[in-house]
Amino acid sequence: MTLRLARGTPWFVGVLWLLPVVVRPAPARLAAAALAAGTTWFFRDPDRSPDSDGLVAAADGVVRSVEADEPDRQTVSTYLDLLDVHVTRAPCDAVVTEQTYRPGRHHRASSRTAHTNERLQWRLATEHGEIVLTQYAGAVARRIVAYRSVGDRVRRGQRIGLIRFGSRVDLTFPMELRVTVGVGNRLRGGATVVATTTEPA
Repeated sequence: MTLRLARGTPWFVGVLWLLPVVVRPAPARLAAAALAAGTTWFFRDPDRSPDSDGLVAAADGVVRSVEADEPDRQTVSTYLDLLDVHVTRAPCDAVVTEQTYRPGRHHRASSRTAHTNERLQWRLATEHGEIVLTQYAGAVARRIVAYRSVGDRVRRGQRIGLIRFGSRVDLTFPMELRVTVGVGNRLRGGATVVATTTEPA
């Protein structure tokens, strides 16, 4: 089975795999190999298919909060650790109407001050109304990469960006959609359904 790497990362991974070849002391060589292997695994980008109809998770990780932000909006926050896939995906078919980058700090993504972190906010026009997707950098993450731009059409589950190392992704959508996940649930980006228009049977 071939391991697919996230867009823009193969060159970086390739450079790391050169280190075990050029370093001489055995302990350093082992450390370099471990670093290269760990980074290769971190930047993996597996293919995914939605589990069912509805909004799919924008990222891998654990749900830390499901909150009502305004009278008609709700947000699902997903926290990623170093073992999660860090590719961000579109929750549904949409058009990117706005991207807003905000510089900030690099607190732990799970901390109370994480809202001050560096972030990239996407506004998506969808059949469900406007959906806002926010990628946060974390204590280790230092770069957010966007694969798509304003005006682009994206498909449900399509890869739209990458956050390097630990981070957080918030998905804000209309209250009319029924949330199907709860705090503590583990999500698979592009596969797990986080909200739907249908009522439970």
